[in-house]
Amino acid sequence: MENKSDKWHALHAETAAIAWKDLERFFAKGNLLRVSTDIDLVDAACEIANDNKSAIEKWTADGSLAGVSNEEASLWAKGDSNLWSVIVLPWILVQQRK
Repeated sequence: MENKSDKWHALHAETAAIAWKDLERFFAKGNLLRVSTDIDLVDAACEIANDNKSAIEKWTADGSLAGVSNEEASLWAKGDSNLWSVIVLPWILVQQRK
């Protein structure tokens, strides 16, 4: 996204580091989406908020956007997580940070 919209800036301001223990209940409900580090977390959130079906379909097809797997959840529960998050209801988008 070249020109950042007001929505992008608003979502960016709402990003936060989050511990896995604070996400577990949302994982159990199926409300977590994992965003690959190949995509900017806020760009993904903005495309979801804008219901950009072509971008979402491309990312889901190539695995860049997916529900959090049981394996990922297990690793993150063991403390191997440095996660950033942003909420785009009904989803919480998370991204593993380096």
